[in-house]
Amino acid sequence: MEIFYSPRFAREYKKLPVPVQRQAEKKEVVFRKNPFDRQLKTHKLSGPLDGFYSFSINFSYRIIFDFKNEKVVRFYNVGKHDVYDS
Repeated sequence: MEIFYSPRFAREYKKLPVPVQRQAEKKEVVFRKNPFDRQLKTHKLSGPLDGFYSFSINFSYRIIFDFKNEKVVRFYNVGKHDVYDS
């Protein structure tokens, strides 16, 4: 699976605490194997983010992404619950 990182994702990722960045890296490894692995808690979003999905890094942080096709994903944003308001 190929993952592209939006400029917004890259900016927000740099702002995350280092321990959260490390957790995100571990979750990305799981995501690459299976984007719907139970430990990621992947779910489809609705409303203004219809068409996007989200998975959990930990209890507080999540990554918003979309599928470009079955082999390409774009990580759109990362952050706490307020990331859904972006």
